[in-house]
Amino acid sequence: MKLIILAGGYGTRLAEETKLKPKPLIKIGSKPIIWHIMKIYSYYGINNFIICLGYKGDLLKKELNKLIFKENWIVKYVNTGLKSMTGGRIKKVKKFINTDKHFCLSYGDGLCDVNIKKLIKFHIKKNKLATLTAVKYKNPKGVLQINRNYRIINIKEKPIEYINGGFFVLSNNIFRYLKNNQTIFEKDCLPKLAKKKQLIAYKHRGFWGCMDTIREKRELNQIWKSNTKAWKVWVKKFS
Repeated sequence: MKLIILAGGYGTRLAEETKLKPKPLIKIGSKPIIWHIMKIYSYYGINNFIICLGYKGDLLKKELNKLIFKENWIVKYVNTGLKSMTGGRIKKVKKFINTDKHFCLSYGDGLCDVNIKKLIKFHIKKNKLATLTAVKYKNPKGVLQINRNYRIINIKEKPIEYINGGFFVLSNNIFRYLKNNQTIFEKDCLPKLAKKKQLIAYKHRGFWGCMDTIREKRELNQIWKSNTKAWKVWVKKFS
């Protein structure tokens, strides 16, 4: 099975670093975050990667190739354009999926200790077009429930919610829902699949972390240096 990695965005919320390099090249420890993602999947036997390039794609390819030449990986870099949306990027690599019945998809900025083998098995068993890894997230702010008369009927203070964790398994027929270059996978595709009962959640209660801000980058670096297992599934000894 192949993994598509979305690695073409501008990463504007990390502008301090992304002025010089694409977001997936920002380092956690001594390695870029995209390397960590690939190591997670490789641990579960997925060593065939399709990387959707965009912003500073040539730099990503150059720097990543320096790190992975010793790995037993097959890596295909595809320039999916500077202005393509997420769904458009996926659509542009369709020919590299060929006749594969299923494939994995991940963003280039999220880390998780989800068992990829179990995730794939769950997807195949449920026989839907898309399986989304749902992760628990503590909303840092209160959530208001407001009725039609603008009256607040409930306040949830820092609720624990399930959100999209960004580790997907998709069936080949998903490409029918990716119309063009400007299709946004999360807004245009996933809601349609949900309405058609073709989107299912794999609940993950373990570690999950994303790198949208400098604060989150620092947190991930602290975890990497710590004795915590977190996403380090391929590491035998933690230090």
